[in-house]
Amino acid sequence: MRQYSPDLTPPWKKPKPVPEVPADSGLVVEEPSTGFCGAVIRCEAGTVTLEDRFGKHRVFPLEPRGFLLEGRVVTLVRPSNAPVRPTRTASGSVAVPGARARVARAGRIYVEGRHDAELVERVWGDDLRIEGVVVEYLEGVDDLPSIVSSFSPGPDARLGVLVDHLVPGTKEWRIAESVTSEHALVVGHPYIDVWEAVKPSSVGIREWPRIPHGEDWKKGVCRALGWPENTGEAWQRILSRVRSYKDLEPELLGRVEELIDFVTDQP
Repeated sequence: MRQYSPDLTPPWKKPKPVPEVPADSGLVVEEPSTGFCGAVIRCEAGTVTLEDRFGKHRVFPLEPRGFLLEGRVVTLVRPSNAPVRPTRTASGSVAVPGARARVARAGRIYVEGRHDAELVERVWGDDLRIEGVVVEYLEGVDDLPSIVSSFSPGPDARLGVLVDHLVPGTKEWRIAESVTSEHALVVGHPYIDVWEAVKPSSVGIREWPRIPHGEDWKKGVCRALGWPENTGEAWQRILSRVRSYKDLEPELLGRVEELIDFVTDQP
């Protein structure tokens, strides 16, 4: 006879049930991790597509407790008449089998380093190729004014830049402010390095170590975690654990999506 273990979780620690709401066309909801708010225009197997007031579309997974409806947490479910459609890309967008890469746009996205570029490619590569967006990386934020000046962003050639650890009042922040314009957008995430934007649980650690100011952060992380002080190997170890947007922190997800929207929002 099968034995069942009783659930000893105290009632106050159990998550409260939330209502299941059919993702009917026109229903307006918000995805809390990105702040994207829009109306349902399509619901497929495992995903829902929202359209915001500017006409932008974003695809999200149908996960438990994944949306806000009038400020309340809900679980969206497929309506009974929703068609079954295919899988998603690593970013959560609906995959388009056989889609060809678009000819590269004049616009570009710059990130601060090679690791940032490799992470963006890992998660958003399929979407970027379809949109024709090329990602390049800076050697340092100090080079940003000359890059923007040489690029000469305009209505048909927008420039988006992602900067690590962008804190108001710092030298990096002042540089970013000096080059931001109608056609050049600089955004930043709060992490010291893009390594931190990968969820610790995905890497198999409890948390990212705190490294004393003035110490080489990446080497300090390797030492604290007992890894060899080879930052290239350490990064490949981290990157190999990233399979989709679910392995990244929301603060990075939102900034990259914002840049993609900005660069592709052209006449």
